[in-house]
Amino acid sequence: MDKIPMTPAGHAALEVELKTLKSQERPNIIKAIAEAREHGDLSENAEYHSAREKQSFIEGRIKELEGIISLARALIGKDVGDSVEVRTPGGEKAYEILDIVYA
Repeated sequence: MDKIPMTPAGHAALEVELKTLKSQERPNIIKAIAEAREHGDLSENAEYHSAREKQSFIEGRIKELEGIISLARALIGKDVGDSVEVRTPGGEKAYEILDIVYA
């Protein structure tokens, strides 16, 4: 897993993006898929395929953001020398805190 520095402002921005995706984008795309289904034959329905593709992107981004934010939460309150076990989308990972830098 790549090292991702997390500042309070960066964490807040990710939280806002996640909230927007879950509360606005996800319901909108579900509605768009339902409307496209009403148009008939799905095999030749470009609106349906486009909406499904966008839904796939949104769901992937939600999972990515949840993973990043959970790594950030796992490190809160830890000190240099502490070991942390983090559940990531790729499975359990163990980290040792080597240094803390305040930005």
